[in-house]
Amino acid sequence: MTTFIIRRLLMSIPVFLGITMLVFLFVALAPGDASSSMMRPEQMGDPTIRQAIIEKYGLDQPIPVRYVRWLSGVLQGDLGYRLVGGRPISAEVARAFLASFLLMGTALVGGVLVGVPLGVLSAVRQYSKLDFTLTGITFLGVSMPSFLLGIGGLWLIGLQLGLVPIAGMLTPGQPFNLFDLLHHLALPSAILGFGFAAIFMRYTRASMLEIMNLDYLTTARAKGLPPRTVIGRHAFRNGMIPVITLIGLYVPEMIGGAVVTEQVFSWPGLGQLMIDGVLARDYFLIMGITMVLAIFVLLANLVTDVVYGFADPRIRLS
Repeated sequence: MTTFIIRRLLMSIPVFLGITMLVFLFVALAPGDASSSMMRPEQMGDPTIRQAIIEKYGLDQPIPVRYVRWLSGVLQGDLGYRLVGGRPISAEVARAFLASFLLMGTALVGGVLVGVPLGVLSAVRQYSKLDFTLTGITFLGVSMPSFLLGIGGLWLIGLQLGLVPIAGMLTPGQPFNLFDLLHHLALPSAILGFGFAAIFMRYTRASMLEIMNLDYLTTARAKGLPPRTVIGRHAFRNGMIPVITLIGLYVPEMIGGAVVTEQVFSWPGLGQLMIDGVLARDYFLIMGITMVLAIFVLLANLVTDVVYGFADPRIRLS
C-alpha cells in the first residue's frame, strides 16, 4: 500500500503540471485583454496607461516565460496578487476554499448519510410501495436542476416563511456567530444535499440489487445467517465499490462544483471567485484556483483508490 501511494504521488506531478500548462495556455489565448479590466472608463483611449499596465504585470512576455514565472512563484509559496484590487491571491483562495468546502462538504456528507441507507432499504424491499416512493423521489432529485430548487427554496422558505436568510454566508455588520453561520448554511446545503442523496440512493439501489442475487449470498443464506448479517456484512461491503467510486468523483466538487448554487445564494465560494476571475481576465487568480482544484482532484482520486483496498479485500494495491 505504501509503495502504491508513493507511486501515485509521483505520477501526479506530471499530471498536475499538464493541467496547469493547458489552463494557462487557454486563458492566455482567450479573446480580450486583461489590461482593460484594470483601466477606468476614461483611461480606455490612453495607450500609455495600457502599455504601463501590460509591462507591470508582464503581459507582453511570451506565454512560456509567463508560465515559468508563475510556477517559480508557486514553488516559493507566492500565488501573486489579484490584477483588480491587488489583494493576495493566497488569502482570497483560502477564504473561498473554506466557504466552498463547508457548503459542499455538508451537502455531500448529508447526501451520503441519507442516500446510501435509503438505497439499501429500497433494494431490500424491491417492488414494494416504499421502493416505488423512494424511486420517484430519486428521479425528482436527479432531474430537478439545483438552480430551480434554489430559487424555489428562496421564495418559499426564505421570503414567504422567513425561516432562513436569503443570501450570504454571514449577516453583514455582525461579529462571527456559529448559529448565524449554520442559519445561512441550512438552505443551500439542504438543496445540494437533496440532489446528492438522490444520486447516491439510485446507485446504491442498483449496486445492491446486482449483488444480492450472487451465489455467495445464496450460500450465506443457506448456512442460516440472519438477513441482517447477509445484507450488512456481505452484500453491503461489496455493493459499496461503485458508490465509493461515485463519492470519489463528487469529492472534487466540494470546492468547485456549486457555481450555480453559490450564485443563487450569493455564497462566497470558489465557484463565484472563479467567475469573477474569468470576467476580469485575472490570470493569476484563475491559475491559483486551478492549482487548488487540480491538487484536490488528484488527492481525491488517490484516497478513493486506497479506500478500495479497505472496502474489498480482493483488491490488492502494491
